[in-house]
Amino acid sequence: MIRVVLPAHLRTLARAQGEVELSIEGPVTTRALLDALEGRYPMLRGTIRDHGGQCRRPFIRFFACEQDLSHDSLDSTLPDAIASGTEPFLIVGAMAGG
Repeated sequence: MIRVVLPAHLRTLARAQGEVELSIEGPVTTRALLDALEGRYPMLRGTIRDHGGQCRRPFIRFFACEQDLSHDSLDSTLPDAIASGTEPFLIVGAMAGG
C-alpha cells in the first residue's frame, strides 16, 4: 500500500482522516498515484492538478524521501520506499506572501 499525506484542507474536502492508503498496479509514478487518489476521492479532481490532469496546481508541492519532486515529470518513477509504503508521499500546500 502506498501512503499519501494530504494537507488539512484537502483531507477535509475528501473527508479523510490521517494518511490515505492507495493500491497501484504497474509502475508507481506521480501520475499513477494522483490518478488513484482522484479515483478514490473524485472531489479532489482539479485541486492538486489542473482538470486535464496534466499540470500541478500552483502552490501545491510533492515530496518523497526528503526530496522535492514538484518539478519532476508526472511520469517519473517514485522511489522504492514510496512504492513499498515504507515512506509516505507528501502533498503540501505551499505558502506565499510577503
